[in-house]
Amino acid sequence: MDDYTPQLPDENDLYEHHAFTVDKGQAPLRIDKYLMNFVENATRNKIQAAAKEGCIFVNDEAVKSNYKVKPFDKIRVLFSHPPFVNLLVGEDIDIDVVYEDDNLLVVNKPSGMVVHPGHGNYSGTLINALIHRFDNLPNNSSERPGLVHRIDKDTSGLLVVAKTEQAMAHLSAQFANKTSEREYVALVWGNMTEDEGTVEGNIGRHPKNRLQNTVFLNDEADRGKPAVTHYKVIERLGYVTLVSCKLETGRTHQIRVHMKHIGHTLFSDERYGGEKVLKGTTFTKYKQFVDNCFKILPRQALHAKTLGFEHPTTGEFMRFETPIPDDIQQCIEKWRGYTKNQEL
Repeated sequence: MDDYTPQLPDENDLYEHHAFTVDKGQAPLRIDKYLMNFVENATRNKIQAAAKEGCIFVNDEAVKSNYKVKPFDKIRVLFSHPPFVNLLVGEDIDIDVVYEDDNLLVVNKPSGMVVHPGHGNYSGTLINALIHRFDNLPNNSSERPGLVHRIDKDTSGLLVVAKTEQAMAHLSAQFANKTSEREYVALVWGNMTEDEGTVEGNIGRHPKNRLQNTVFLNDEADRGKPAVTHYKVIERLGYVTLVSCKLETGRTHQIRVHMKHIGHTLFSDERYGGEKVLKGTTFTKYKQFVDNCFKILPRQALHAKTLGFEHPTTGEFMRFETPIPDDIQQCIEKWRGYTKNQEL
């Protein structure tokens, strides 16, 4: 076996950081193949180059690209791009602050805004706006200043931001202990059979599509992380349904994945196939109508409408609501009009 002495890059170079803990059900798999499922836009050549440079670490030891990952391995990857921690530059970006005091603020994030810097999005994020506005925000466990939780780029709605270490610890514990309240409004494909229900199933990275997450059940139930979503029908609109979704857990893409899992993909959700006509007729006029809806709403129909939590200092339970944004509301109105015409 050849000696393996990794040539570490110059210490003055900056690198993009990624960190993962392997799921307990992970079968042995080469680390270069494993990482392709977790790092967006990273080619196998790029991953192998990082390994040759000694920039892939498992349990704090540099490994080759043929290392076989095992359950609970702690993986860190350094790529030759600046990490977001070295790129945190304040930017004068308007944010919609719903509430603010000395401990926290609640922000109504618009769709299209990334919450924190990451691969391909190093500016224009909510964190860039926050560090321009505030000094010395506390870091969360991922070294992201102020963030207690996050929502996807194209999901709109409410986020709470911690301004002190005490607030960060208190609010993070509430999210971890499932005592916070989070309600989303979603427009999904199909007419739901039940008026309400609960979706349970571990969510983890899709084994074939690294940009998606999926639900693992039965013999794969030990993969991913537990996730629970409660849903309730708000309004039936023919081939689509407006639903309320309340989260017990906060997994990446949770509502998007759970709704697809039960056959009701979010309307206009391109990543999960909701940008196609999934329900309805084959008539050309209907397809044109749906295309017009997609033009009005060129992102997933998902809005974080309600956020509730106990104030970290006063102990008061606070609840905030924000209206459904115009793009989703206009799409709903078009479906209402279509459904009404079908009933005449």
